[in-house]
Amino acid sequence: MSVREMTVSRRVKAGLGALAGALLLALVPLPSGPVQAAEAPLADVTAEDSAVTKTGEKGPYDDFSGLKVTVHQTRNLRAQGVEVSWTGQETSAAKYMNFLQIMQCWGDDPAGPEREQCEFGANNAGERFMGLRALPRGLDPGETEYTEASGGGNPFVPFRPVVGEQTDSGTDWTYFTNNDTNTQPWLRTRQDGTGEAIFEVKTALEAPHLGCGEVDPAAGRTTPRRCWLVVVPRGTHDPDGSSDIGTGLKTSGLSQSNWDQRMVFPMDFGPVGNTCDADKAERRVIGSELLTDAITSWQTRLCSGADARFTFSQAGEEYTRGLISNPTPSSPGLGITVAPVEGGAEVVHAPVAVSALTIGFFWEDGDAGQVHDLKLSPRLLAKLLTGSYPYDVRQITFQSPVPKHLEGNALSIIVDPEFRELNPYFERPTAPQLGPDGILLQAGNSDVNSLVWRYLQSDTDAREFLQGKPDPWGMKVNPSYQGLGLDKDAPFDFPKADPTETEVSLSLGGDQTGKISYGQQEKSPYSNDLHNGALRIRRGASGATFVPAQDPNSPGGVKLVTSDAIPGDRRTYGIVDAASASRYELDVAALANADGQYVKPTADALLKAVDRMPDSAVKGVKAPTPATAKGGAYPLAAVAYAVAPLDQPAKVRQDYARLIRYAAGAGQTPGLAPGELPPGYAPLPEALRDQASAAADELERGKPAAPGGDESAPNGSGGAGGGGAAGGGSAGGAGDGTAAAGGTADEEAAAGGSGTDAPSASATPGAAAAGGGSGPAKSVAASSGGLTPGEVLGIVRWVLLGVLVAGGVAALAGPVLLRLSVRRAATGGSG
Repeated sequence: MSVREMTVSRRVKAGLGALAGALLLALVPLPSGPVQAAEAPLADVTAEDSAVTKTGEKGPYDDFSGLKVTVHQTRNLRAQGVEVSWTGQETSAAKYMNFLQIMQCWGDDPAGPEREQCEFGANNAGERFMGLRALPRGLDPGETEYTEASGGGNPFVPFRPVVGEQTDSGTDWTYFTNNDTNTQPWLRTRQDGTGEAIFEVKTALEAPHLGCGEVDPAAGRTTPRRCWLVVVPRGTHDPDGSSDIGTGLKTSGLSQSNWDQRMVFPMDFGPVGNTCDADKAERRVIGSELLTDAITSWQTRLCSGADARFTFSQAGEEYTRGLISNPTPSSPGLGITVAPVEGGAEVVHAPVAVSALTIGFFWEDGDAGQVHDLKLSPRLLAKLLTGSYPYDVRQITFQSPVPKHLEGNALSIIVDPEFRELNPYFERPTAPQLGPDGILLQAGNSDVNSLVWRYLQSDTDAREFLQGKPDPWGMKVNPSYQGLGLDKDAPFDFPKADPTETEVSLSLGGDQTGKISYGQQEKSPYSNDLHNGALRIRRGASGATFVPAQDPNSPGGVKLVTSDAIPGDRRTYGIVDAASASRYELDVAALANADGQYVKPTADALLKAVDRMPDSAVKGVKAPTPATAKGGAYPLAAVAYAVAPLDQPAKVRQDYARLIRYAAGAGQTPGLAPGELPPGYAPLPEALRDQASAAADELERGKPAAPGGDESAPNGSGGAGGGGAAGGGSAGGAGDGTAAAGGTADEEAAAGGSGTDAPSASATPGAAAAGGGSGPAKSVAASSGGLTPGEVLGIVRWVLLGVLVAGGVAALAGPVLLRLSVRRAATGGSG
């Protein structure tokens, strides 16, 4: 099999897998909070109105009475990052002394949780038991409950979930593991006694064992379940008074005497569960993840006081365009895309959101602290996307040296002279393995993936690197990618084309050795989608699987597992959307725009980019164009459009028009409250709001009806769910619990959707990222927001002619036409 065939095969598999997961995604309503300033960075919004500060107390050996800890948001929480900061902590030169341990707990007692109700113990740090649930015998005189273990060994504090059996060992990871826990077992204090961290907060969706925010009217729970954030301060002594500067503290944060020093913060969540009555008519929306956070926020407000509910399913934009341009009776009635629908279907294009892609990162630098600022040039990004660093395709060892086709390249980004020149912080002796694993990229096909490739092509240095020209230090593109035409084609995906296989072995005891191989996809894995990538980055765990572990159920007795994400040494980065980066409070890299200026995705920078975007192949629909991003504009900005057919039933069109009007009106108010525009978006400019309102008006009017016709009868996409492979159920999960599937794999293939290799987008500035058909659509998204008088007269003239012809034929062959009309209705009017 050739490299290109391998690439195509992998891309097809990845696209199908990502689609299957993405189409089942359900979403949660967003929390309330303060309004974001338009000029502020998109990741800077916090809910300081609900910040809580607490003071520690003096302990038997360590005095925490000067310690003040602030949790910067404690109300209206969702799955997100929350800032925790502190002052007044004593400091020590010893690594594992004077630090904080933070965990999330459930508990219905108003006084706070019990230690058995806390997610803690899977992600170890330091010596012995410091970050575990196990308790070393004899080191805590205050421990009276867990003093002996059955069968010998050390006792442990079991975890008791909100529903289910409690754990039966200190290493029982039934409910959470080392790579998905949010526990922070070691947060070091700076020499001035201060510190800060971003803590990942989980809802009942991500952590059903905690149940935070869960609403269950059937069980009498009509308000969201409260949870708790617990901070356990640690000093220089273990509970027995011992203090070993050489090794640091040895006891668990759950050991009774340590637990007694805890600081407890109530955490109130937005509702997780059904928030909109299931008996309301369902209006299904499908499409770009770029709108996920915004439409999730809007859903609750759109449900209130209305007789319809809106459900949203993520799907690739090309697949979405196929459903809109060639609808069936079970197709969703509104799609979200970046590039326009260009087929023959009569549709409206309404701008509903301005957002962007970002390079989000979480980079701990050991004892030096955390890195918050990075600059990445287009050529550096091209190196990352093409697996051109040896460490991105294999872990370099004596047994696994640099692959011959990558010899002479910088081993990893952290030792690349270009990276160090842009980021002087790293100008010091550094081991190449101390950089992140390969950059996280989403597996699915998307218009925004194509935007990244066009960004690289718009830069001379990056484009020439993709063509094969070395950088000034002699580094060359991975030759496995050179034949893919990435210097001129802009695919919808991120291929993993390097064929390198690396064999690793593990002793199984005696003279047995298990062997297994991994490749680029294991060393530099995909994320399921942009949100999943942001979540992995916040946890500092990319999901790379290149470490062998025993597994008697696997061939050869071994399997590949993830390496531990060790607190203090976590380094992960990836391409994510600005909303997800803001949601988890990730640091974001500054990218070079067309002027060579390094810009972060602030609201102002996004709006400057939108102002410079040319029209796509459909007039009035802006094409994201990095080559025009000048004057402070951010190069990876994009506009999300709502696209809906005009030939839907009147009530359906009215409901979708209401969604568009809300999105362009009240939905553009920046903030964290349900119904507002979440962080990660820039408010639509007035011209785009007016354009959206005009498109909503046109949608409500619908396709001009023939005299005597019944406009209320379905003639195309039903949009109301119910039935068909794409029918929208009310599956539980996030959001209002009514996420709908978008279609079957067969429908996707027929529509040219994201489960197959999509045609490459044009690299020409101003071209659409993808087309839904071969000719221009009759779209009402032009700058005027509607059809011109000439277009209206032309349509009327042809309609009248059609009526006359149809009338004559009907007089001769009424029964035949009746059968044809029934067949046409059955196929959604696409025949």
